[in-house]
Order: sequence, then C-alpha cells, then structure tokens
Amino acid sequence: MQKVKMVKIAVIGTGYVGLVSGTCLAEIGHQVVCCDNDSQKIMTLKEGKIPIYEPGLEEMIRHNVMMKRLSFTTSIEEATKESLVIFIAVGTPPKENGEADLSYVEAVSREIGQAMDGYRVIVEKSTVPVKTGQWIKRTIEADNIHSHPFDVVSNPEFLREGSAIEDFMYPDRVVLGVESERAKQIMVEVYEPLNAPLVITSLESAELIKHASNSFLSLKISFINAISRICELVGADVEVVAKGMGLDKRIGPDFLRAGCGYGGFCFPKDLLAFIKIAEEVGYDFKLLKEVQEINEAQKMAVVRKTEELLWNLNNKTIGILGLAFKPNTDDMREAPSITIIKGLQSEGVKIKAYDPVAMPRAKEVLEDVIYGNDPYEVAEGSDCLILLTEWPQFKDLDLLKIKELLSRPNIVDGRNIYQPEEMRKLGFNYKSIGRP
Repeated sequence: MQKVKMVKIAVIGTGYVGLVSGTCLAEIGHQVVCCDNDSQKIMTLKEGKIPIYEPGLEEMIRHNVMMKRLSFTTSIEEATKESLVIFIAVGTPPKENGEADLSYVEAVSREIGQAMDGYRVIVEKSTVPVKTGQWIKRTIEADNIHSHPFDVVSNPEFLREGSAIEDFMYPDRVVLGVESERAKQIMVEVYEPLNAPLVITSLESAELIKHASNSFLSLKISFINAISRICELVGADVEVVAKGMGLDKRIGPDFLRAGCGYGGFCFPKDLLAFIKIAEEVGYDFKLLKEVQEINEAQKMAVVRKTEELLWNLNNKTIGILGLAFKPNTDDMREAPSITIIKGLQSEGVKIKAYDPVAMPRAKEVLEDVIYGNDPYEVAEGSDCLILLTEWPQFKDLDLLKIKELLSRPNIVDGRNIYQPEEMRKLGFNYKSIGRP
C-alpha cells in the first residue's frame, strides 16, 4: 500500500460508517477530523474510547491520534474550514413509510455551505436515495453566501460490521460519482493508497449502485432461506444445495447460508428505501417486497420450530444464545433476536439470554429478559436452547455439559453451526434450518 500526498479531510458523523471511514482515511496517511454534534460521544473519543464495538478500531484510533493524523470536534464550521474534502456520514433512518429521513443530511449541508471559505469537495458517504446529490448541491448553493466553488461526490460505503476495517482497507471496488475533473482527481488522490479498482460514474449511478447492491444481497439471503423451507418439506439438505449452487461461478457461494433471517441497520433499511425509490419513479418492485416477507417469515419459523419441540410454549423457559444481528458487533438494530424473543414472549415464554458483547444494547430494546454471565448459565434449567448468532465461541461449547444443564435436551440452531448427526448422537432433540 503506497503513500501519496496527504489530503485534509473532515468526516461529519461518527457512527459505524463515519468513525471507521475517518479512522481508516487517517491510517492511509490523510489528515482527518471527525465531527459529531453529540458532545458526549466526542468526549469519549478524545479519551481514547469508542462508543461502538468493532474489532481493531479502538487500537487504530489511538494510533492515529498519537500520530496526530486524527482528531475530533463538535464544530462543523471548524471541520469545514480545516478541510478540502468533507464526507457526510450522518444517519439516514427510515421513516414510517420506508423513505430515508434525509433531514440530518440537509442540516449538515446547510452548515457546510455557511462555513465554506474556499473550494470544497462534499462527499455523500451516507446511504441515500438517488438524486440526493442534487439536493445537497442545491442546499449548499442556497447557503453558500460567498459563492465559493464546490463539487458534490457520491462515494457509497460497502462496510460490513465486524469486518469494517478490512473492508475499507482492502475493498472490492471504490465507487465515485463525480461531475467534474477537479473532483475526480481529488477523490482518486484520496483513495490512491488503497490501490483498489475504481468505478467512476455519475452521481445518480453511484447512488443506485449502493441500494442495488444491498438489495441484491438481501435477495440472495432470502432466496436460500426460501430454499431451506422447501428442503425441510422434501427432506433435502440446504447446505448441500447451497454448495452445489455456489460452485457455479455465475452464482458464487457468498450469502447462500440459510439461517433465521438477516438483520442490522443496512439491509432492512436499504431494502425499504429502494422499494420506495422505485415506487416514486413509477416502478412496483414486487420482487423486493417478497424478499422482505420471506425474511420476516424466516424469523418466525424459529418460533414454530421451538413449538414443535416443546408442544406448548406457555410457562416454558427458553435460553437464547446470541443477540446481535451478526458476530463481531454489538449492533441490535433489526436483529432477528428481537422479533424471535418478542414472538416467544407473546406465547408466555420466560427468556434467558447471553451474548458476548451485545447485552448492554439488548437491554435498551428488550424487556423481561434475564441475562446470563455465560452460555451455561443460560442453559441451566431451560426447556430449550436457541442459537441466533454464530459467535465462534458457541461452536466450541461443551455440549454434554449443556445437555446436563438443560431441563430437556432441546436445541434449535438458527445458524446451522452444529451437525445434525452429531447432535442426535449426543442425545439432543435438534432442529436446524433446512436440514433433515
């Protein structure tokens, strides 16, 4: 990875995307200031702590602060005046109708316009609907009282929580939606140290690439989950079917793992937003609506499987292993565990749960849950154990000890981390996803 000319960069918003992106941009040699209006969060970051769980991020932040390449502020004006390139990485949460709420993007754009004292490149890093770049441009123009020149660029992120640093530092591609040669050259310079393939296109195409990518990955997950239901009905093994499909180079093996549904903030939000975007331009995206329905049904299939093992759910105690929507993150947003736990509770189930890192956040969204100190404490006295997040440590559990602790030897494996034949030999009543 070669070092090139340093670029002064501001990143507005220090959520998962902004904090990882800003830190990694500093790591490759740029001068970066990360800005957020949450003064408590900025204070925490200045103290060398991070408000999210992301492997390797805390150490990278401390290193770049020490090297004086990374700093933090609550002032957008200060960040704008110090920087040539300004990344907007604020939240775009869904409204009730599925549209992305762009009020934070608008507010930041206004402040940038008011603070500019010379040419700037404003980069939309947040996941936004197509045409947002044009709205950012108009908003900045309206508040750019001194008529300083600027360009707006679309640079969508493709970071997976839990492996976000690796995804940034070794990307499959960097997408740049640009409207001028000047902006193109600056953005190429920003990303040159990564030596990554560049997709340079229009603002609108870049914006669509992000939503199209996440929607397609959601579709792929829901497709294999639908196949898993058919496998259960005919006695086939979804993992063998997925392997046979994935060896086809046109399909590939990634995102063909059957489970209890996808979650997190990006996939559900982006799918809803893309359905709404299509609707607004006159296209009824029925395919993506079905993807959404399959995903919700897959979560409730776990409740059904549990009921099949226990007959009646009322007054039963069930242990949950894994609460975050995926391993190596504490993110509970749209986690399948929330839907599944609430579905079980509606049937009168008492819930015990354990997650290596997500329990503090889970307590903010789940009620009437008893949290254990480890998987064995959760298993003790439970009528069934349900695995919902494939944390590596769950694969190495002492299953004989688990069996002794359970009041009944029932396991529902929502992530297919155990082998059915082995579980039967150990004496478990075992149900997984799409396997006989």
